[in-house]
Amino acid sequence: MFYAIMGTDREDSLEARMQARPEHLARIKQLQAEGRLLMAGPHPAIDSEDPGSAGFSGSLIVAEFPSLEEAKAWADTDPYTQTGVFSQITVKPFKKVLP
Repeated sequence: MFYAIMGTDREDSLEARMQARPEHLARIKQLQAEGRLLMAGPHPAIDSEDPGSAGFSGSLIVAEFPSLEEAKAWADTDPYTQTGVFSQITVKPFKKVLP
């Protein structure tokens, strides 16, 4: 089943986000290589493709996991979680309907 992992960034997270980004992306690319990734990306803090120094307010990852518990465990060990980029994480089942 798919699960939506929604991380909310803490205030002033941009520098920490950039430092943890390579490891974070490597984990997402692993999900992609395994055919489990539906989509992933950040939420710009402002209405812009490139928010610059405004940074990001969080991220969304939708991927397939065997269970909710395993999706939560994956989210808990993500570098953005471990380094404090995310101040909060929500993990929910996700049902893809369209397209």
